[in-house]
Amino acid sequence: MGPGTLAQVLRSLKLPSHPNLLIGLDIRDDAAVYRVADDQALVQTVDFFPPIVDDPYTFGAIAAANALSDVYAMGGKPILALAIAGFPENFPPHIISAILQGGADKVAEAGAVIAGGHTTVDAEPKYGLCVTGLVHPDRILTKAHAQPGDHLLLTKPLGTGIVSTAHKRGVVEEDHLTAATASMLRLNRKAAEIAIASNVAISGMTDITGYGLLGHAHELAHNSQVQLVIDLDRVPILPGTLTYARDGILPGGLNRNRDYLLANSFVSLDTALEVAHTYTLFDPQTSGGLLIAVPPASVSQFQAHLHAAQEPFWEIGKVREGAGIIIQ
Repeated sequence: MGPGTLAQVLRSLKLPSHPNLLIGLDIRDDAAVYRVADDQALVQTVDFFPPIVDDPYTFGAIAAANALSDVYAMGGKPILALAIAGFPENFPPHIISAILQGGADKVAEAGAVIAGGHTTVDAEPKYGLCVTGLVHPDRILTKAHAQPGDHLLLTKPLGTGIVSTAHKRGVVEEDHLTAATASMLRLNRKAAEIAIASNVAISGMTDITGYGLLGHAHELAHNSQVQLVIDLDRVPILPGTLTYARDGILPGGLNRNRDYLLANSFVSLDTALEVAHTYTLFDPQTSGGLLIAVPPASVSQFQAHLHAAQEPFWEIGKVREGAGIIIQ
């Protein structure tokens, strides 16, 4: 579902509030957070989708990494997951087993466990997880506290949606698909743990998934009541992404993201920028990286921690007073 349609649906919902629901639909962050004790809160999220790669084990692992990411984005530690899956009737059992095993192994890599799940008959295979994590109520990382002067760091390159679309159309180069798959398989665990445990102040954090970099950056800017300035040439992209974008190989979600953000004037694009290059900013990501707002006094130390952990990152822009997003 595109961001515009979802926003319209959510506006009509009337949901009760609760004093222990610290993060819910009213805030629209990456996951829900519910306080269960003064020093403990549950983080909960759910995500599932159809296959984007051919290998069933790899698909399961990517789907799990994608679902786990929202817990990391809130500063949480995943502890438990339930599988959600739909398969056509008479779907080969060995393929189902491979998908589930890929997910289970990725959850184990995150230090969590799969405790069960639910399956249903569906015309198209789908798989994902409902993930539960833990976080201290005073240490939740949200989209609501970015401050003017903050540096914006991104931990994965963009382009998984475009490369996956090239794969579906049978025109992807193998090395491009390999690079995209490796990126989707990599957990956001290291960067999130550094953000939590490095004793470096972090203003805000979100993960880049279905709404693309600019969709999730817009939520960060809107919730924090600030303006983001992003340098297009500093935003990393996966090999082959720009070539496919120039050839018009674009996922439908990219156009929905772009139309919503531009129609509502949430994003301002420098007219001198190459249009195809700007498409990458709207590309819906699967298991994308973290977008982290870091105060200027902390950025050098935080980057040093990332370097020490061999965790890749790119500084792509700054936060300043104002509203919306400027792409230059």
